[in-house]
Amino acid sequence: MSQSGLITEMREISLALLTSFTDEQNQKAKYPFSDAERVYWYYAPINRHGLPLRDMTAGQRNLAMDLLRCGLSERGAKRAEQIIQHEVILGELEKSQNIVTWERDTSLYFFTIFGDPSQNNEPWGWRAEGHHLSIHVSIWNDEIVSLTPSFFGANPAKIHLDSGECLEILAERQSLALELINSLGPAQVNRAVIFDEAPADILTFSAARASLPKEQGLSSLEMGTSQRSILKKLISQYTAEYHKELSAKYTNRWTENFDNIHFAWGGGTSVGTPHYYRLHGGDFFVEYDNIQNDANHIHSVWRDLSNDFGTDVLREHLLLYHIT
Repeated sequence: MSQSGLITEMREISLALLTSFTDEQNQKAKYPFSDAERVYWYYAPINRHGLPLRDMTAGQRNLAMDLLRCGLSERGAKRAEQIIQHEVILGELEKSQNIVTWERDTSLYFFTIFGDPSQNNEPWGWRAEGHHLSIHVSIWNDEIVSLTPSFFGANPAKIHLDSGECLEILAERQSLALELINSLGPAQVNRAVIFDEAPADILTFSAARASLPKEQGLSSLEMGTSQRSILKKLISQYTAEYHKELSAKYTNRWTENFDNIHFAWGGGTSVGTPHYYRLHGGDFFVEYDNIQNDANHIHSVWRDLSNDFGTDVLREHLLLYHIT
């Protein structure tokens, strides 16, 4: 499906949701596009604004999940749904260890619509967010203006289920990075490693605007052919969570700027040791850590340093239409 077709589908689902909501539900689910709520995000289990799945009817929940799938690729949607269902696993694990913490509930994922999807000449968007998942889509004139911040996390990052299956939702985000760091020669390692120990969390945390203007680490120009290939696969782990028609401009941008992308590392270089990495080139930015719970707890985020939440587009909109 084309980008315009996907956006039309998002618009129709969003309008169907809003039409189905009661006045009370709309008060929770709908905000102006310019509201400060749009740039407030978090990946920990907290009380959020928006309408949780728990407070929706069965039909509304289906529409909300259809909206999420409409933005994500088949792989991305599967991972997002696995992250939501992971709350059941985490809840049972914490109960078995007598850990008292946040309520683990697959219905505590919140959906919010910003702006008016029926107005084509006005920016609008939607957010789906809960523990370890934060998806933000901003649209204007039937074009995607932002897909970031985009956060995927998993705790436990790897777990053996009673069925005998080993579940590793974000396996490639770890395995490709470990493959890359362990392929580097001594001089390359000296360039890539920026922390002896991994920091306690991603450094940009849940800031409304990520601010790390300087690339650090080893640039792709300093890598061999096979190493550059691994780096490209690693980047795609983040952008390919979305329909390729929606993320095409991001893919084109990082591909054109690939020589400037830097790979930075902190911590151990094997499974089970706390580790951190960063991918950064111009406005393209990724952070990943696996530190907590004996290095079995992943946080990973993709950001656009100049246009998270479509802030540049919103600024242009205000200049064109609202400032005299």
